[in-house]
Amino acid sequence: MIEFDEFLAVDMRVGRVTAVEDLPEARKPAWKLTIEFGPELGVKRSSAQITNYARDELEGRLVVAVVNFAPRQIGPFMSEALCLGASDEEGRIILLEPRSEVPLGSRIH
Repeated sequence: MIEFDEFLAVDMRVGRVTAVEDLPEARKPAWKLTIEFGPELGVKRSSAQITNYARDELEGRLVVAVVNFAPRQIGPFMSEALCLGASDEEGRIILLEPRSEVPLGSRIH
C-alpha cells in the first residue's frame, strides 16, 4: 500500500508522439519516441517496448506518460518519460490514451 501523497508525486501527462525511430541497441525490441508535452514541459524522449505498433500508428498519437522519473540510459539513448500501457491477453502492451483531444501537457488525475 502507498499513501495518497505518494501517488500524487507521480506526474502523469498527455503528450503527442511527433517522431518514431528504431532503437537497435535496446536488449528487447523498442522504439525511440519523441513526445511533445506542450509549453510547460516541452519535448521529452522515451524508449518504449511497444513494437506491436507500427511507426505510422504511433506518429501523431496521444499518449499518457510519467514525466518526473529520473532519466534512464537505454544503450546510447536517454529515456526521459515512461509511456503507460496495459498488457493484453497475448502480452502486447496497449498504450493508454485519452478518448478525446485534450491539451498537450494535461495532467492525469
